Amino acid sequence: MADAIYPSSSSKIRQERRALAPEIHVAWDAFSERVFADGALPAKTKQVIAVAVAHVTQCPYCIKGHTRAALRNGATRNEIMEAIWVAAEMRAGGAFAHSTVALSEIDEAQSQGVP
Repeated sequence: MADAIYPSSSSKIRQERRALAPEIHVAWDAFSERVFADGALPAKTKQVIAVAVAHVTQCPYCIKGHTRAALRNGATRNEIMEAIWVAAEMRAGGAFAHSTVALSEIDEAQSQGVP
């Protein structure tokens, strides 16, 4: 993943990020730990959801980190891939659903005589 757009993460970058805003970083770590802890949903499920969301947001760092975390929490390749397919359907489904906006706009424009 080391390229001009997405440089590899490193301990140096993590330390700098922590040093630049230490209180916020500590709060972020605590928040993240709590979010991904077992609760009404088990940690494995939360990490599989995070893999899907990471694909929708297209964050390569999140994809890598949450894929590893999902595996550590017992997710299988099949479960992770199914989650990615759910993400793909949701992303495509959003475009499909929003066609309503374009079609409504076409109708409105035509009713106003716009070619």
